[in-house]
Amino acid sequence: MIPLGEVDGDAVRLVTASKIWIDHNTLYDCQDGLLDVTRGSIDVTISNNWFRNHDKVMLLGHDDGYVRDQNMKVTVVYNHFGPNCNQRMPRIRHGYAHVANNLYQGWVQYAISGSMGPSLKSEANLFIAPTTGSKEVTWRNATYKDGDKWEFYSVRDAFENGASFKVTKGGRVPKPNYSKEQYFNVVDVKSVRSLTCWSGTLRCSKTSRC
Repeated sequence: MIPLGEVDGDAVRLVTASKIWIDHNTLYDCQDGLLDVTRGSIDVTISNNWFRNHDKVMLLGHDDGYVRDQNMKVTVVYNHFGPNCNQRMPRIRHGYAHVANNLYQGWVQYAISGSMGPSLKSEANLFIAPTTGSKEVTWRNATYKDGDKWEFYSVRDAFENGASFKVTKGGRVPKPNYSKEQYFNVVDVKSVRSLTCWSGTLRCSKTSRC
């Protein structure tokens, strides 16, 4: 069992977990990260959640030295990020993430980043850049020793208010090896606003924020 330290103030934290589904939560204003997937966790689905009012939103991968996270596979789908989110939506270390049909309502530093040779397929997401500040969706630290070993690929994404996405040169990230039970259809980005309308904690009311 891994002891929790004084700095472990995440809202949700997965450690060496597999076949986990995190669905319909509203997360904000936490001590540390809103959601961390760490230490060799695999086959994790993060769906229909609302992340808002926070700095470090979602971390996939324990640290740069934890190579076991190379096998990590996470699906991030139908989530609403924002308003008032700063970074890590998600930040990926080592592993693979399929990020699809999410609504990004602005950011401060960046929306998606990574280190240590991460792989990302960004598919049919709606990225709405902030009015001021960084318009770039992705961020990479040139000081990392992994250089150009990123594999960041954008397909059928939509960009509003000047948003842009820096893909890997010549990079083509394949679809993950979903089983028949894991497979899902990625819808056209035009449907993302309505698709994420009820992201977050389920509400027993006819009133909607859409």
